[in-house]
Amino acid sequence: MSERAYVGRDPESFGFQYIRYEKRDYVATVTFNRPEVLNCVNLPMLQELQVAFKDVMWDDSVAVLVLTGEGKAFCTGADMREQAEFQVRPRDYYKWMQEFIAAHELLRNLGKPSIARLGGIVVGGGNEFNMSCDLAIMADHAYIRQVGASHGSVAAAGATQYLPLIVGDRRAREILFLNEEIPAEKALEWGLVNQVVPLYELDAAVARMAEKLYNKLPTVLRYTKQQLNYWRDMSWGTTIGHAKDWLAIHNVSLEVQEGVRAFAEKRRPDYRRLREAWREDTRPEFPEPGE
Repeated sequence: MSERAYVGRDPESFGFQYIRYEKRDYVATVTFNRPEVLNCVNLPMLQELQVAFKDVMWDDSVAVLVLTGEGKAFCTGADMREQAEFQVRPRDYYKWMQEFIAAHELLRNLGKPSIARLGGIVVGGGNEFNMSCDLAIMADHAYIRQVGASHGSVAAAGATQYLPLIVGDRRAREILFLNEEIPAEKALEWGLVNQVVPLYELDAAVARMAEKLYNKLPTVLRYTKQQLNYWRDMSWGTTIGHAKDWLAIHNVSLEVQEGVRAFAEKRRPDYRRLREAWREDTRPEFPEPGE
């Protein structure tokens, strides 16, 4: 019989630069590993995540995936420096978004349970990675925050689809419209996480949950997960293609330009100026050449 193709590999053989990938006993751990920028996501990281998630799926010795972040943050969403490049080539955002989508689809469809280990702040697209995991355990000092409406994006790669299912419609609107920090205890109350523990107990709590998952029937777990994903798949499948197109086009808007510029200048976006320009109608958003 020929050598099996559908098997996992030694994590060190991949040579990842933007994530850390480890296997111990029956647990695979993938760590966002850009702590110097609070584990924000860029294209190379998304591509490495896809490779790691696929390996988790193929490795029959792995029963559980743990997704976590190095340092003070779990993940803080898209790398705004990279996003600035899409101001001049929005067609490239369309390609970037496809990589983001592919990473999430692999994560949600591992056929194995996943645990988000939230040891630090969870912001923007980072919360979408949290919600793409099956379960979540959060350190009591951390918080969750969506930021799209404050910084020029729409959280349409998981947040708009999943938050109404997880926390209910009104709370989802509060989270996505107001962009306020959600402390750990409120995140637990609202159902964004399963447990909250002190940071020094986080690893033990994750290990206990992983052990409970290990002691279940793997194929039954896989199909249970598939059935539970029904409403998420329905919402995601009917909206994500539209979101990819709209977000690519919207990258040339004044709102996104102001959000990216404000980030680079380390200030809040000037919401009042944008509102007043609309009210006074002093100029069109896109003036004619020479105006």
